[in-house]
Amino acid sequence: MDELIVLALNSGSSSLKSGLFRWRADSVEPLLPGDMLPPDADVATIARVIAERHLPAPHAVGHRIVHGGPQQKSHFVIDNESLGQIEQGKDFAPLHAAATMKIIAATRSAFPDIPHVACLDTVFHATLPDQARTLPIDAGLSGGIERSGFHGLSCASIVRQLGAELPDRLIVAHLGSGASVTAIRNGRSVDTSMGVTPTGGMMMATRSGDLDPGVLLFLIRERGFGEVEIQDLVDRRSGLLGVSGISGDLRALHAVAVSQPTARLAIAMFAVSAAKQIAAMMVSLGGIDTLVFTGGVGENDAVMRRTIVGHLAWSGLAVDRQPNGIEAGHIDAVGSTVRILVLPSSEQDEIVHIVAAMMQAGRR
Repeated sequence: MDELIVLALNSGSSSLKSGLFRWRADSVEPLLPGDMLPPDADVATIARVIAERHLPAPHAVGHRIVHGGPQQKSHFVIDNESLGQIEQGKDFAPLHAAATMKIIAATRSAFPDIPHVACLDTVFHATLPDQARTLPIDAGLSGGIERSGFHGLSCASIVRQLGAELPDRLIVAHLGSGASVTAIRNGRSVDTSMGVTPTGGMMMATRSGDLDPGVLLFLIRERGFGEVEIQDLVDRRSGLLGVSGISGDLRALHAVAVSQPTARLAIAMFAVSAAKQIAAMMVSLGGIDTLVFTGGVGENDAVMRRTIVGHLAWSGLAVDRQPNGIEAGHIDAVGSTVRILVLPSSEQDEIVHIVAAMMQAGRR
């Protein structure tokens, strides 16, 4: 297969990214990048724009799936049977599942005669060793109660971008409305901050990250919280928004931090939370060679990057204040013992590569 046209759909917890791409000889060319579409354009709009611009019709569609079910360890072609596997993942990624299922249904209706591929965020973390994957609970429990890890497509895209410069010990800090930190040894995930669900790990925009289970037990016992209230709290009313009472968007918090103590507190807590996770991943790797910041916050918030690295100065990390801006690339200072980079989270490119690999392998 010399050429493949792929429609890539990336539905996150707070957005829908889409684009039409040409894959050729392991390179990806954007034919209709997302910035040429209306924000969060629906499937009907995407199909209409492709037709109006006389662009080639897609040969396949790739869907980012946050969790494809507890037993699924590889990407797969979506059919009526495998839709049930995706449905099983809804309990593990409730913020994403409903929107994802709607998008899949709409896209299969708009493009019924081509393969649709589920590109799972969890697959990159299938290499986690038992000590990272296993949770410290009763071993008799089953049903997917283990660390799954997320932002796998983002991590895979960073590994691909580094190419021949891939270090032995890499830590990827994907910081956005969802945030995670992953330890990668020789291109393989060995530890990651998110757990069974994308709610675990570090503090996020509206998600709590890791909490003392006793907090939830107290709310159930003393405040009468049920499942719906607990889920709403940890996924939608916690994190930056919960602490600040203002916003889950760091840009909004930076704008009012001078006058709003709760905004300053939320910003400080986010930075420390990220730094703690990076330090934990250093333990898993036995050190660090390269730290990559990616995701909306990681790529664009120079103040947050400097603050996080400042908390890690004890380990030899230092950023150069001069180039530490948007799309800065290398931001490590002279004398830093660790290479520090800012790289884009090219999840859509990764979706295209996955689809192309599956089509070449005949997995249709």
